[in-house]
Amino acid sequence: MSTAVMGKPIEILLVEDNPADIRLAKEALKDGKVLNNLSVVTDGVEALNFVNQTGRYSDSPTPELILLDLNLPKKSGLEVLEFIKSDSELKKIPIVMLTTSKAEEDIVRSYKLNANCYITKPIDLKQFLEVVRAIEKFWLTIVTLPPTKEKIYERETDKSSAGRR
Repeated sequence: MSTAVMGKPIEILLVEDNPADIRLAKEALKDGKVLNNLSVVTDGVEALNFVNQTGRYSDSPTPELILLDLNLPKKSGLEVLEFIKSDSELKKIPIVMLTTSKAEEDIVRSYKLNANCYITKPIDLKQFLEVVRAIEKFWLTIVTLPPTKEKIYERETDKSSAGRR
């Protein structure tokens, strides 16, 4: 069962440079049924800093789900995907490629780099909201996500303080 269902919010990282898509994703996730903390970065370098907790993101939470656009400034979504999936700690984070590209080579390359799924963004506003809600329903209520190092630490801390009472 999802941790959000049990009361702790799911940490989601949205890597997107289009302000309209950011606004729509925020709206869809805010109106959803799952408690979540949405962090947003707008380029590939920021995404890598966020997941590595470096620079201004030194206190950022480890995402439990990443929604990753393909066409980003500074570093592409594919470069970000490749980096994350090659890191022994980060590779367990599910990554949903959420992009406008329907190019077969982008789809194939994303899966070769171990994307968990590839979704082409619909142009229509209503359909876009439905897609984000479907992602939320599947990834945050149906799928059991692996715990992040923060969640493991919280459980260990809870157990040790319970033992001291």
